Amino acid sequence: MKQTVAGMILFTLLAVPPIRELFESAMITHMLVQLPLLIVSGWLMGSSVINRYHNFFQKWNADGVAGMLLVVTITMYWMLPRVLDESLVIWYIELFKFTGLSFLTGISLRDSWKKLGVIGKSFIFLNYLSMFALMAWVYIDIPVQICNNYLEVEQKMLGWGFLAITLAMVLYIIQQVFTDHSA
Repeated sequence: MKQTVAGMILFTLLAVPPIRELFESAMITHMLVQLPLLIVSGWLMGSSVINRYHNFFQKWNADGVAGMLLVVTITMYWMLPRVLDESLVIWYIELFKFTGLSFLTGISLRDSWKKLGVIGKSFIFLNYLSMFALMAWVYIDIPVQICNNYLEVEQKMLGWGFLAITLAMVLYIIQQVFTDHSA
């Protein structure tokens, strides 16, 4: 119950216009702070929803694959520069950002992750590793402004943010390889 309340508070705070505008004012905070926090808010609210609709989640997402496909699809959609740009000027894209990332992605992630096996989790992790590396390359190397609402320098900053996340993920893999997991 405490997590649900925390998720609702986080969601509400992210929707407050001054806070929303602060995150959306820079491309790096829009994509690498606001979007993940929306997913976290849904994840926090997810326990109540999953418990309340347990039968639905058991039938629809019994092994976690359907939910993770939804998570991957929506998060890939939000990595597109045009979609991020449109969320600033088209109200229903902004509405989908808040509802899709919080309720569809966050709740599905919470339900699916515990159901996936080690191979499934590794596949998802490596998929995101390659996606973040690709997005880093695209945003850093592209010679033109691809967003109307953000400058080219902001695109490059976002690319370096994606590169930092990619390097952190690689370091995590290396740490997992050289850590004793027998206990």
